[in-house]
Amino acid sequence: MPHTIVTDVCEGVADCETACPVACIHPGPGKNVKGTDWYWIDFATCIDCGICLQVCPVENAILAEERPELQKITA
Repeated sequence: MPHTIVTDVCEGVADCETACPVACIHPGPGKNVKGTDWYWIDFATCIDCGICLQVCPVENAILAEERPELQKITA
């Protein structure tokens, strides 16, 4: 099951994007509700490796489950 980036918690650090072995993490357009850049995971491409969870320094920004209602592709 794919992981989820919680759009409103993400701070746009991008460690997840550079660490992802299948390039399924993409920058979102504009800023989120916190006023920061943010990223989202393409559920169709994610291989559920968990590397994004390991490298993300923002607590609770990535969940180890597919929760599309918490991950918006548009801000």
